Amino acid sequence: MSVQQPMERVRAAITAFIGLEAASGIALLAVALLALAASNSPIAPLYRQALELPVGIRIGTFALDKPLLLWINDGLMAVFFLLVGLEIKRELIEGELSSPAQAALPAISALGGMAVPALVYAAINWGDATALRGWAIPAATDIAFALGVLSLLGSRVPSSLKVFLVALAILDDLGAIVIIAIFYTSELSYLSLGLAVAVLVSLALLNLLGVTRITPYALLGIVLWVCVLKSGVHATLAGVAIALAIPIAATDTPERSPLRDLEQALHPWVAYLVMPVFAFANAGVSFTGLSWSAATAGIPLGVALGLFLGKQAGAFGAAWLAVRLGLARLPDGATWPLLYGTCVLAGIGFTMSLFIGTLAFEGVEQMAQMRLGVLAGSLVSGIVGFAILHALTRRATASV
Repeated sequence: MSVQQPMERVRAAITAFIGLEAASGIALLAVALLALAASNSPIAPLYRQALELPVGIRIGTFALDKPLLLWINDGLMAVFFLLVGLEIKRELIEGELSSPAQAALPAISALGGMAVPALVYAAINWGDATALRGWAIPAATDIAFALGVLSLLGSRVPSSLKVFLVALAILDDLGAIVIIAIFYTSELSYLSLGLAVAVLVSLALLNLLGVTRITPYALLGIVLWVCVLKSGVHATLAGVAIALAIPIAATDTPERSPLRDLEQALHPWVAYLVMPVFAFANAGVSFTGLSWSAATAGIPLGVALGLFLGKQAGAFGAAWLAVRLGLARLPDGATWPLLYGTCVLAGIGFTMSLFIGTLAFEGVEQMAQMRLGVLAGSLVSGIVGFAILHALTRRATASV
């Protein structure tokens, strides 16, 4: 097998990933609009009642009873985080983050793009201990939405910028996973946590023993999810742990990749079922009785400005500094204005921002304000980022 073949497979995987995420972004937009319509229509009470519907699983004396909304946020989103973990592992081993030279610019840009939005939010909400729990909400980037907007420009945007945006968003997801694990963990059950560690060791042993069938990992993964759910650590992190145990290559047939096979199998389901269901359940904001003072309170203002102003300032500023200091270089075919427009698109938080918001707040009013801020900041970032890139690429096309 030639050296070119693995590289061609990696490029094909990146191209397919970008295409699927872009299409998923359009579906997410439609579902978010549907959720807003449902929340502001005569069926709004039915919408809320459906999300509060109790759903339970019982096996003997063991029982899990949760409202439908929590099954979506704790259960379905664990599958989303499994896919995120697979993407992170693949990118770190054989993708755009597999070498320091490739990873430098998106890594430094992602760090700035997480830190500055959090500081913007904290500055606006300083002195309000409850509101400060949402400091991490504007630190995330939604890959699907951002690539969906970028895809509207077609081939006029260099493919290197699309890869940069994917890498930045994946590193954002990694940062969000760490933040959730450290800052959004409730009171711990050490028995459940100990059982979770035992399952993790079993998953690692499967990998070390060269087991490449997905079924054993899936069965242990379900047990791990239940243990993590009961431990006080957020259950979705079980998805990431399972992903890290999946082998990237089969020892008997090196050309086969269990990790890539699982990623490709899960990706359509996550893109067109898991994320839209999550968006429909969490994007609904009722504007009934919403006052100007509530809309411009610390939580919505901090989230919106963090996503729009903080994200672009942090991501672009860190990238500019990295290039100027010789730590990284601009993506091939990109210019500073094009990179800036791409960093503005990184302010589309949506899925991960909404998810962190559900962990940060419990009150109805705070949740509504958080959702409003996420929708406003993501919408403005998408419109402004698209306008900048459209103007730049149209001018460049006209001058050719």
